[in-house]
Amino acid sequence: MSRELFRFDSPVSVAGWSAIDDSVMGGVSHSRLRHDAAGHAVFEGVVSLANSGGFASVRSRPMDLGVSGAAHYCLEVRGDGKRYKLNVRADDAFDGVNYQARFEAAADTWTIVLLPLPEFRPTFRGRSVPGAPPLDPARVRQIGLVIADGQAGSFALQLRSILAQ
Repeated sequence: MSRELFRFDSPVSVAGWSAIDDSVMGGVSHSRLRHDAAGHAVFEGVVSLANSGGFASVRSRPMDLGVSGAAHYCLEVRGDGKRYKLNVRADDAFDGVNYQARFEAAADTWTIVLLPLPEFRPTFRGRSVPGAPPLDPARVRQIGLVIADGQAGSFALQLRSILAQ
């Protein structure tokens, strides 16, 4: 089964997405998800390592994003050569366990990134959670994007869509 979760072709498509940056722990990184007039979204900002920071992220509001039987997530993106993570949460909470899969998006080229479910690792505040159950795609409630891993400086990841297949 395939389901388009987000298509970023209009300004309203980015409504309900919020930035959650390292400022929650004293850092000074900042990000946003904005609509571009060319018909896609842009996850952009600056990652700073100052004040023990080092991450920037955006997340959708909680909603039904579950797809029973999905085997992977599919993103249509144009990157900047940096590494990102897709975050998936199976609850409506602000904090708690989420499932992350890393990906790189080629600079200046629209590409399809496939992230198989087995690549999603349970984490809590960036640390592995041993013994957590595997990701159940039928229970997904929130989706987000993160840049971290010491990648200081400006970034911009362009997105056309996110699907579960």
